[in-house]
This record gives sequence, C-alpha cells and structure tokens, in this order.
Amino acid sequence: MKKIIIALAMISLVTVSCGSDDSNGDGGNAATVSLSLPADNSECISGADASATESTVTFKWVPVDNTETYFVYIKNLTNQSLLQYNAGNATTLSKNLLKGTPYSWYVTSKKASGESVTSGTWKFYNAGVPVSNHPPFPADLVSPAMSSTVTDATVMLKWDGGDIDNDIVNHKIYMDNSANPTTLIATVTAESTGDLPVISGGTYYWKIVTTDGGGNMTTSPVYQFKVR
Repeated sequence: MKKIIIALAMISLVTVSCGSDDSNGDGGNAATVSLSLPADNSECISGADASATESTVTFKWVPVDNTETYFVYIKNLTNQSLLQYNAGNATTLSKNLLKGTPYSWYVTSKKASGESVTSGTWKFYNAGVPVSNHPPFPADLVSPAMSSTVTDATVMLKWDGGDIDNDIVNHKIYMDNSANPTTLIATVTAESTGDLPVISGGTYYWKIVTTDGGGNMTTSPVYQFKVR
C-alpha cells in the first residue's frame, strides 16, 4: 500500500520530483529521518527548468512524530559548499540547483523539547545536457578524520566512493606534507589502503582522485591529520 501511495504522489509531482522512493523502510520511526526523494545514488532528470543553468528540485522525506522544525542540508559536491534551509514542519522543500552537478543532502528533525535526529546522507546527480556517462561522485574521506591525530607509525586511509553508472575503475591516492598533496602514493580499486608509513611529529594531507570507465575524474576534498 505504501508503494501505491508514493507512486500516485510522484505522478502529481513529476515536474519537480526526482528518482524513486528508496527510503530506508523505517516509516515514521521517531528515532530516524527517512529520506524519499531525490533517490540515493541516482540521476535527477525530472526537475522543472528554472533557467538555462538551473532546475527546480523537490526534496521529500518521511514525517517524524512531534517534529517542530526540519532543517535540510544540501551540499554541492563540486565546490563542497553546504547550505542549510529551514523547512518548518513541512516534509518537502523545493530549491533551484545547478544542472549537471552532483549533490548530497540530509535532513535533521528538531522537536520542541530540543531533541533532534538526523537522516543518513544521500547523493544524486542533477541532470543537465544528456550524457552517456556520468562522472563519479567525489569520494567521501572517512579516516583518518579531518584534523585528527594518529599515534601509530602507520596509517590506513579509508573513503567511500560512488557512481550512478557503477563503473568506477580506480582511485588514486595522493598524500604528502603539502596542503595540496601531489605525491601519488598508490592506485587502487578498493576504498582503503594498506598500512602506510608516517613520521612522528609530521602533518599529512591526503585526497582521492576517482576515475570511471568513461575517463571522467573527480577529486575529493583534502583532509589533514597529525602524527604524534
């Protein structure tokens, strides 16, 4: 029954909604916020044209009991700019976004008591001129966390990648003591490294360049960590 209701809602919102309902299945569970649209790891192709460079995308999520305010966070993954929007007690929000650009988003629900819960983070590619192969999403760096401290003589780097075409070929790892690292450490197909040697007292910077089957490349943000 839930799928039928959502399908009818999508028909009425076809000019502003994107993807399909891939919520995580916990419905109105007050412990989480479940995202609905745009779907995770998808291409948003049905946003209404707002201009030659932007389209209107509608974000939807499942209501959380006793919520006073929803805050929606939308990040442009190309320039890493993050914007926060107050949706009040509504469970949809429409915003004009750049075409041909990857985005991520999540929602925080805040109750009158001050308690808040946050959804997972979903990614989508806001469609522009039709392409046969989409660039991968810039990798999300996982560990070491930004500005963290490592106490061992080695470090393992971990990250999360993604591509709506599912054709990632490899990840190039750059790490050195420069704020813009240019030293290629390794090229791998996994989303982690083995143990890499580091020197006590040093400050290291690292980034991941992801390449897909179409030759498209994207670069992650640069993370920094110190070695004690």
